[in-house]
Amino acid sequence: MAILHAKGFSLIELIVTLAIVAILASVAMPLVSVTAQRSKENELRTHLRQIREAIDAYKKAADEGRVKKNIDETGYPPTLEILVEGTEDLKDPDKKKIKFLRRVPHDPMMSHAPENEFSISQDSEWGLRSYESSADNPSAGKDVYDVYSLSPQIGTNGIPYAKW
Repeated sequence: MAILHAKGFSLIELIVTLAIVAILASVAMPLVSVTAQRSKENELRTHLRQIREAIDAYKKAADEGRVKKNIDETGYPPTLEILVEGTEDLKDPDKKKIKFLRRVPHDPMMSHAPENEFSISQDSEWGLRSYESSADNPSAGKDVYDVYSLSPQIGTNGIPYAKW
């Protein structure tokens, strides 16, 4: 008489396997979340650096007399838009435009998902600090001396994104 052996897994084996998979998943989820946040933070650092370098390049061009600047102005751009649109090079005989940014990068820490990663003007997405305002209490003014994130969140380093 032949004895039939059932092929497959017992209920206990399936439950143990599911428990192990659930434990692994619960360990991996926070790791994925932190990785995603760090990726956004790196993007924020890059975008802030791009905008700040463009502001500095505009200021340098103004100091060199390549950008029109009235005597009562600081030489910093009046808006972020001017960095994209460009301004006439006063030292160029052909009066070509100097452009400092291709597009204003978006703030990755803002909760909304933009249609495009970049746009022509996103002054309202960034906090703008004028030359006259203090670093502790930044406010907009006649020029754009610096930019900061408007996100109220705190970074993984414990510093609010608005202070980066």
